[in-house]
Amino acid sequence: MDGRNSNVEQASAMPLLTVFTPAYNRAHTLPRTYESLCRQTCRDFCWLVIDDGSTDGTRALVENWMAESRILINYIYQENQGMHGAHNTAYANIHTELNVCIDSDDWMPDDAVHKIVTFWQQHSSDKVAGIIGLDQTADGTVIGGRFPDEMRQTTLMGYYQAGGSGDKKLVYRTQVIQGYPEYPLFEGEKYVGLAYKYMLIDKQYELLTLNEPLVTVDYQPDGSSYSMYHQYWKNPRGFAFFRKTEMVCTPSLKRLFVVCTHYVSSSIMCRDWRFLEQSPRKLMTFVAIPSGIALYLFIRHQVKRNAKMNFK
Repeated sequence: MDGRNSNVEQASAMPLLTVFTPAYNRAHTLPRTYESLCRQTCRDFCWLVIDDGSTDGTRALVENWMAESRILINYIYQENQGMHGAHNTAYANIHTELNVCIDSDDWMPDDAVHKIVTFWQQHSSDKVAGIIGLDQTADGTVIGGRFPDEMRQTTLMGYYQAGGSGDKKLVYRTQVIQGYPEYPLFEGEKYVGLAYKYMLIDKQYELLTLNEPLVTVDYQPDGSSYSMYHQYWKNPRGFAFFRKTEMVCTPSLKRLFVVCTHYVSSSIMCRDWRFLEQSPRKLMTFVAIPSGIALYLFIRHQVKRNAKMNFK
């Protein structure tokens, strides 16, 4: 792993916010992210790019931007570890009070940093983990709707349990998120759900709600949201680990059954026959064995079907 942080070192004062972007072969979308950051009406931020083993010229692209010195940029290259591995590297190299992840296929509205900084200056507290804001599509449609007026603070899971929906943008206090374990890396796998950390944080902190769009999203055909069956099949240990964490964090009995079903399925995929012994919710896991077997067979069928279609 190596870094390029010359123009960050030239900054006279530490910014309030780090915008970090994991990037893997996204040189075709990254310029849109960069230009949106250059248009920010508030410059109280730096941009941290974690290049997760790209082979498409991402390094040269970012180094050219650093030479332009339009915004403060820190660049770090690492061998490919997956999104969660890139987040580990980002959190280990962030020194600002706040941080937010903007994916390499997304961009920020021109006033997003201003909204974050202003809101935090008005409402900051050591008792909260940070801010939860809105995602929007390119036409300005808020994904999943806004927060209810009476919901001034919430946990991420609490928002969804209250009937909320859609992706939301998380701005965390760096001190908080660095206080929790890193995402585990499993040999030969590239995926552990990012919500692993968020669930742990939810058990101790709430987030301040900000009813403003902080990011414009553009889901890519090669993104994880378009290939979950493949992700399940290729990363069973990562998913099994994630499900065990979710078991002890969810208060919903219905959701617990779903989580245990996925845990059984992932355990079968990685041939871990001690899954019942290792489960933190053994009774519900036992009940979920038939549905877990059925899910395993369904995912296997979908993966084989998609492979045949791609071959054609």
